[in-house]
Amino acid sequence: MSEPDRAADPYRAAPRAAPRREPVFNLPGIVLVLLALCIGIHLGRTYILSPDQDFDLIIRTAFVPIRYSGDYVLDVYAFTSPFTYALLHGSFAHLAVNMVWMAAFGSPLANRLGALRFAIFFAVTGLAAAFFFYAIHPLGQAPLVGASGAISGMMGAAARFAFRIDRSTGKGAFAGRPLPMREIVRSRSVITFLTVWMVINLVTGLVGIVPGEEAQIAWEAHIGGFLAGFFGLRLFEAGLPRRD
Repeated sequence: MSEPDRAADPYRAAPRAAPRREPVFNLPGIVLVLLALCIGIHLGRTYILSPDQDFDLIIRTAFVPIRYSGDYVLDVYAFTSPFTYALLHGSFAHLAVNMVWMAAFGSPLANRLGALRFAIFFAVTGLAAAFFFYAIHPLGQAPLVGASGAISGMMGAAARFAFRIDRSTGKGAFAGRPLPMREIVRSRSVITFLTVWMVINLVTGLVGIVPGEEAQIAWEAHIGGFLAGFFGLRLFEAGLPRRD
């Protein structure tokens, strides 16, 4: 059969495209970087540093409210610890829970915002979480650690999108525009999520019923991060193309 005849043959099967290979970890690069940092730091603290070295690291990089009471010199760590504390975790259980939630809520948000904006979002919501914690415990001596505040900010952002995910590009991202407040109060799913989330945080923080965790849950930081992500999302959305 000649080439023209073969091209005109209606029964000739079209060539099959090569199957698309899905990556082993279908997570945005910036989320993988944060996961690697948190996991690597915790492994280093657990298996490499001595107890005294780990204590020194906590003093320098965890957020300790009393540091800002006026009785202590404000060194460089006073300005870096409101950000670095989010990369530390109190236990493997604490680390595992936070990493799962970061992958779940951080991935669609990172695909929506892009790597740079997402990194700034992580830093800002983590800072807001530390500030809210400080506002309630200005003389607290217990170090605050964990990415929970920033992750709560991601949950707050997810609520503004009513958890809608666009997978048309192969990378799941929050879809549509952030809901204005008048639509949020009409959304049963969003209001239910906000209510349940708030109750769970207050109960676990005030009563302390998390299995396997001896340290108290910093519900104040969770709320601070959530509010920053919920109300501040539009600042990070400015100038981005709309995803319907």
